[in-house]
Amino acid sequence: MAEADLVPRYLELGLGLGRHLDGLVDAYYGPADLRERVEAAPLRPLPALADDARRLVGDLDGGAADLEPRRAAWIRAQALGLHTVARTLAGEAIPYVDEVEACYGVRPREVPEEELAAAHQRLDAVLPGTGPLRERYIAWRESQTVPPDRLEAAIRSLAEDFRERTSRSFGGLPEGEEVEWLLETDKPWSGFNYYVGGLRSRVAINVDLPVLSTSLGHLVAHEAYPGHHTEHVRKEVGLVRRRDHLEESIFLVGTPQCLLAEGLADLALEALLGERPEPVVAEHLSPLGVPYDAEVVAAVASAGEALAAVRGNVALLLHRDGAGPEDAVAAFERWALLPRRRAEKAVQFLTDPTWRAYIFCYVEGLSLCRRFVGGDPARFERLLTEQLTPADLVAA
Repeated sequence: MAEADLVPRYLELGLGLGRHLDGLVDAYYGPADLRERVEAAPLRPLPALADDARRLVGDLDGGAADLEPRRAAWIRAQALGLHTVARTLAGEAIPYVDEVEACYGVRPREVPEEELAAAHQRLDAVLPGTGPLRERYIAWRESQTVPPDRLEAAIRSLAEDFRERTSRSFGGLPEGEEVEWLLETDKPWSGFNYYVGGLRSRVAINVDLPVLSTSLGHLVAHEAYPGHHTEHVRKEVGLVRRRDHLEESIFLVGTPQCLLAEGLADLALEALLGERPEPVVAEHLSPLGVPYDAEVVAAVASAGEALAAVRGNVALLLHRDGAGPEDAVAAFERWALLPRRRAEKAVQFLTDPTWRAYIFCYVEGLSLCRRFVGGDPARFERLLTEQLTPADLVAA
């Protein structure tokens, strides 16, 4: 089967599904005439799109003579994810754990409550103050709020530094790349990279809730340098422009592409600054009068790292076990030690139709990418530049 047939079919499949679910097409900067043709055509029913995906997988299994094996395997993994998305949108009942695995290439696991309780004990030992753990943790975190009038200055200071460090550490950034920073509201996520192509990103920070200084360095690294924006521009130049891999000109929710993208973005700050980035972050926040005690932040981050897994446990509680939103909010309050407003925001993300299975791109993606990189900058650069699947990282 010729590349001239397979790649456009993949792009048309993704664009066609995107007409059924807002946000499924995270980015597209491929051929404009192809997108115009899909948007002008009658809406293809979801069962027909599921059949399109199944046939594409079958043709790739039958031998893609014009595609190198790794490229064919990458498109096949993507098409399998889209096949699952089409089936679930069409109303087919697929067990949640199977849905996550088919879309993202990893099988989610539930973290035992004993591990979370041990993290609580570690936090209790390092948090300032006295009294019940949850109340102390909430009070300490909320005291780290970035004053709204200093938020943009803090973001830009961190972004300029991280951009320079990224260019030195991971093979450079292409000339002309650019990030526009925005503040948005009424979103289910904390930050979002809108990649528009042409080496440009619009990065939005959600200010529905106060932004915490403890998460700001992570947000900038995750969304821009050396996270999502860096991956997008490196692949646009290296894969799309130089090698004509047009399949990389679309970014689709519900596919393994997202798991690796979120995994590398969650690893970005650590890859850039090492396991303890807090002193560098403090150099930017302290002069602006933003509350940030690097020593305490580092101790709390280390003690509570396991609590990030609560997001996956609550997703399983909702979608595998059939619990309601109130039970999910209560689980976030108990195990992630969140105040109610932040627990409700977390549940909003997990119950959004676009993002219901997506949380494991973070929970499982970070651990997979961290094991693959193993502290080696050259391996992190591979994540930024190569077509890789979760199976590639496991094999390596």
